[in-house]
Amino acid sequence: MHLNFENTAIAFELKTDSELERAYFLFKLIANEPLVRIGTAVTNFAIKAHLPVEGLIRATVFDHFCGGTTEEDCLSIIDKMHQKGVCSILDYSVEGKEIEDQFDFALNKTLDVLDFVKEKDAIPFAVFKPTGFGRFELYEKVSAGKLLSADEQAEWSRIADRYDKVCKKAFDLDVALLIDAEESWMQQAADDLALDMMRKYNKEKVVVYNTAQMYRWDRLDFIKELNETASLEKFKVGLKVVRGAYMEKENERAKEMGYPTPICESKQATDENFDAAISFMAENLDRMSIFAGTHNELSCMKLVEFMEQKQLDNNHRSIWFGQLYGMSDHITYNLSASGYNAAKYVPYGPVRDVMPYLIRRAEENTSVAGQTSRELALLQKEKKRRKLED
Repeated sequence: MHLNFENTAIAFELKTDSELERAYFLFKLIANEPLVRIGTAVTNFAIKAHLPVEGLIRATVFDHFCGGTTEEDCLSIIDKMHQKGVCSILDYSVEGKEIEDQFDFALNKTLDVLDFVKEKDAIPFAVFKPTGFGRFELYEKVSAGKLLSADEQAEWSRIADRYDKVCKKAFDLDVALLIDAEESWMQQAADDLALDMMRKYNKEKVVVYNTAQMYRWDRLDFIKELNETASLEKFKVGLKVVRGAYMEKENERAKEMGYPTPICESKQATDENFDAAISFMAENLDRMSIFAGTHNELSCMKLVEFMEQKQLDNNHRSIWFGQLYGMSDHITYNLSASGYNAAKYVPYGPVRDVMPYLIRRAEENTSVAGQTSRELALLQKEKKRRKLED
């Protein structure tokens, strides 16, 4: 089948008319930047003041961008998507926790998800976030090469132990595990831990995937060095390649602290960096596995064309495409309909705790040029198509 991202019948086949209307309404709101700012402030206030707004949030933005509040809650969505060949990645999207009990809870949650994943062909990956397993400030201190106190050293050992527990279980169950990336000033420590896990558990096949945010101009060299290390030390590399999620924060901090920004000078430079990374990895599939996490049609098409040139199977085991639940259905479902490995990141968790994630999604959609207008145009096209069919 010829891949066509304009096919809205395939893209929105799972959406009822009312879900289509809700999506259109939501993206209309998100397109209005002042409204997003006001809505964010009001929502934050309402949650902190314990006002009864969870029902409203659940019925609108939460149900559009999240799978549910628990793993079981997500099952109907997971099964429905899998009928169309789209896999799910359950992402427990609770952020900003800072104490040991909560880090242990996040570890146990990830271990539980691995058991859950093992039983479901529809969920080929598990995922965790570095700061789900330890304090941001400690990652930052280790990344800067600062001396740790005895207590901090013990705390860092517990973080490393959490990484090892979850990676070992993924290895034992033969389930792939994605490790998210975060801000650049804590990322070195997280990268080093991920590298240790790859050395240990990726000897025969890729179990552990790190993440490279390609809006950072240094990440292509990072990927090439990683490939070289893997070649010398005889292990395999898994990487989720994304553009990145903390751009404004990165630029502001660099300006404040007077160092050169780690972010590419333009959107075009980021796009070129992303495509160069995918291209380099695609040339090294004997050692590298790609998870292309992108909402960019052109980047997806370039990887598809490369696969065609190299006569690779559409469902090649070392190449996955991924998008966020609630966004870019035209990419995910059309890729899947053409036989490519396509997955949705499905965030879940208690409504109140997942709000920081949802707010970031809304702000991201507002700031990424063309993203929201593209969603609206496709939803409008599908609404018209359905009217003509009636």
